[in-house]
Amino acid sequence: MQALSQMTTEAIAIETLRDDIGEICGAFEIEPASHHAQSHGLARKQTMGGFDTALVSLDVEEAARTRACIRRDPSEYFFMLVQDFGRCVVHQNGTSTLLSPGDMFIVDATQPSKFVYDGQLAHQISVHLPRDEMLGRFGAICNGGVAIDRTDPLWLAMRAVLVKMLHSAPETGTQLSEAFYGLIGAYFQERRSQEPDPRGQIIARALRLIAQNYRDPEFGPGTLALRLGVSLRSLQRYFEPLGDTPGQRLVQTRLAQAYADLSRAGASEVSVVDCAYACGFNDLSYFYRAFRQQYGVTPGEAQNRSRAAGAIVQ
Repeated sequence: MQALSQMTTEAIAIETLRDDIGEICGAFEIEPASHHAQSHGLARKQTMGGFDTALVSLDVEEAARTRACIRRDPSEYFFMLVQDFGRCVVHQNGTSTLLSPGDMFIVDATQPSKFVYDGQLAHQISVHLPRDEMLGRFGAICNGGVAIDRTDPLWLAMRAVLVKMLHSAPETGTQLSEAFYGLIGAYFQERRSQEPDPRGQIIARALRLIAQNYRDPEFGPGTLALRLGVSLRSLQRYFEPLGDTPGQRLVQTRLAQAYADLSRAGASEVSVVDCAYACGFNDLSYFYRAFRQQYGVTPGEAQNRSRAAGAIVQ
């Protein structure tokens, strides 16, 4: 992968490199490589397509944007990090991503991040995308760090625009920045369409847990929400498209099982009380009332129907 730009590196005090990067990109903690007598690096600022951009070369062990760095110097940006030479592992939001030459990663500057170089020379281009603009255009999908998949055709289009921005006159900045935003938006839109609906996933898990645990009288909506890792109010909102609440769905499941147990052949050998307890009810008066409201008959009448049907068959 051919590098997009060229930079010379020179021996530099780590404090100077830290200050240069901090002036352009915000505060970072930089750890020099232990096996180097002296670190090499250079950081300079450039305007590309209307975006402030940092071109950085370094051979340090790692650079970290800690919570302390963010408190000291909150940068309201997303950084489109382009690995131009060498390699780097980006850690953000609980994930680790290896960047090889040509790879791109949108870093959330408001969240802790770490960049590991293992003392090997790396050259990166960091395009600063204003946070308000990104969130206004694309929403929360930007948050927490996003890797750009280089197998996606949009990656190639983004790289082409980056090349154009590097070598175009400043007056073309607006057109190129709009083109770049458009490609980012198209990438995010495709990413959204491929991701499973989190609401649908939670509902599916909730229904599965109800089916597995409805016989337990201690299993209620609060326990269900706890098992799913959401608040009870959120769980109730997820259930709204189904036309009922988690509690109603749980009761319906218990009633359906009780009706099936009392209506099947040979049900006369099962007492209504035992059936109610076996289906997760611990309040018999509530069970009788809910059963009649649901099926229009009492549990005993449902059981008698099964006896009559059995007599006819005999």
